[in-house]
Amino acid sequence: NEKAVLSTSAFKSALARTGAAFMIADSTNYDAQIEKAMSDLGRSGLPLYLVYPAGGGKPVILPQVLSPQVAIGALEAAAQLPPEGAWPDLMARAQDGDQAAYRLVLRAVLPAIRRMARRRISDEALAEDAVQDTLMTIHRLRHTYDPARPLLPWIAAIASARSIDVLRRSGRTRRFEVMDEEAMVAAPDTGAPAEALAPEREVAHLLGLLSGRPRMMVEMVKLREMSLDDAARASSLSVSAVKSVLHRALGRLREHGNS
Repeated sequence: NEKAVLSTSAFKSALARTGAAFMIADSTNYDAQIEKAMSDLGRSGLPLYLVYPAGGGKPVILPQVLSPQVAIGALEAAAQLPPEGAWPDLMARAQDGDQAAYRLVLRAVLPAIRRMARRRISDEALAEDAVQDTLMTIHRLRHTYDPARPLLPWIAAIASARSIDVLRRSGRTRRFEVMDEEAMVAAPDTGAPAEALAPEREVAHLLGLLSGRPRMMVEMVKLREMSLDDAARASSLSVSAVKSVLHRALGRLREHGNS
């Protein structure tokens, strides 16, 4: 349990995110208080793993053989996070600058993000990379979320794209053909030599020509390689609107390249 769960970076990160305190009761030598606590819980053997709710109350007794999913899930449940129905309002408050609401909604959506990542990625370390990338993308794009819509589909689109990115970086993904209707905007832009766009400072310069949604669409579809459907969900736009905005943005960049 120590090596497989309690000493892992994922578990330590979960402790930090949920604000949980990790405590060890040393039973190397006899301790009457420890014996009484175990007796009160109806337990006589070790190891004994307990998770106490953030608001107080009886502890949850975990299995003697732990897994990362069980341990981290118990921490997140004990943090007493808000239900899914409250997420859009919390995100709306976060968009207005409420930092407490922002921290709370991130803590609330984290278990769902982790489940999404692990459905796509079996490697625990890579899955955690996808989780962290998703959280960073949510932070960058939070202003694009429409609070009138459910938050989970918006997050799911981002989590899907970030998981694919992680798999691509690790060389563990396949290449799929794109739909014909996506080919025009999803294929590499041939209006300028690819090597001319490669340097990072040139990319930053070109992005500086755009602002708002046009820049966001280029970043999502061209730089982060999100699909049109994922970009539409992440930006709360229709696929046709994404195509239109992206087409205009690329047209402006091509005009600059030809000038």
